[in-house]
Amino acid sequence: MNKFYLDFEKPIIDIEKRIEEIRMLMSGEQLEVSAELKKLEDKLRRKRREIFSKLSPWQRAQLARHPYRPYTSDYIARIFDDFTELKGDRYFADDPAIIAGIGRLNGTPLAVIGQEKGRQTDEKIKRNFGMPQPEGYRKALRIMRLAEKFHLPVITFIDTPGAFPGIGAEERGQAEAIAHNLQEMSALKTPIVSIVIGEGGSGGALGLGVADVVYMLENSIYSVISPEGCAAILYKDAALAPQAAAALKITAADLYELKVIDGIIKEPEGGAHNDYDLIAKRVKKTLAASIKQLSDFPPEKLIDVRYEKLKTIGVFSRD
Repeated sequence: MNKFYLDFEKPIIDIEKRIEEIRMLMSGEQLEVSAELKKLEDKLRRKRREIFSKLSPWQRAQLARHPYRPYTSDYIARIFDDFTELKGDRYFADDPAIIAGIGRLNGTPLAVIGQEKGRQTDEKIKRNFGMPQPEGYRKALRIMRLAEKFHLPVITFIDTPGAFPGIGAEERGQAEAIAHNLQEMSALKTPIVSIVIGEGGSGGALGLGVADVVYMLENSIYSVISPEGCAAILYKDAALAPQAAAALKITAADLYELKVIDGIIKEPEGGAHNDYDLIAKRVKKTLAASIKQLSDFPPEKLIDVRYEKLKTIGVFSRD
C-alpha cells in the first residue's frame, strides 16, 4: 500500500523515509546501523504521539476521509465468517454504494449492512463514492426485515459523505426512502448495532444509524452537514471549514460527551489505516460484546429501551 500523508503529518515524513533506508541496509547484513534504527523508531513514536494527541476536529475529519482508511468490505473480510452478499431492493435496482448480506460473528448468524466508497477510480464510480441512492436504503431495509423475520441481530457500518443528491435519486424518492428507514429501524424487533467507521454524513448516515447501540471509531466524524457545507452556508466561505468543524461538534469525543453515541473504539497509533487487522479486531470485540448484551432483551423491551435512548438525545427548551 502506498503512503499518503496529510498536511499535519509532514513532521514524520523524513523520519519514516530514513527508517526505510536503514532497513534496506540491514537486509544487506549491515548490523551496525541497528542502533540508529532503534533511535529513529523511538523518535517516530514520540513525534506521532505528539501529533495525534492534540488533533483538531478538522484534522480528525481529514483522517475520517483518508484514502487508505479501511472500508466496510475490509471489516467484513476480517470480522465475519460465511458472509453472503444479497443484492437489489425488489423495486428498481441494486445500489453498490451499500453492501448488505448475512454472515456469522463468532458463530452467531446476523445481518451486515454498510456503505462502501470504493478504493480505485473505477470502483469509486461503481460505488458512487459511498453516496447511496434510494434503492440502497430500500435494499438495506429489505435485509433488516429479513433479519427481523429470522431473529438475527443487525450490524451497520456507516461511512458516507451523505446520500446522493442527484435529480434521479430525488425523483425515485430519496428523502422518503431515508425517512422510511428511520421509522422502520426505530421499531425493528431485533438488536441493531451501528458503528461509524469514517464519515457519518447527514441523513445519508442516519438511514443506517437508528440503533440500540452506536459506536464511533476514534477518528471518525458524525454530523448533520459537512464542515465545508456548513462554512459555505454560515460563513459564505468553504475555506473556513476548520472553524465550522470545531463548531459542529463532529468528533467522537464531542458526541460521546453529548450522549449521541454510546462509546468510542480506539484506533491504532496514527489512524485506522495503519493497521487493518488491529482495528478490525477491536471492532469485532465491541460488536460481540454489544450483541451479547442486547440478546438478553425480549423484542418489546428492546424497542422500549431504544425509544427511551432516542428521546434523551439533544437539548430541549420549553420556553
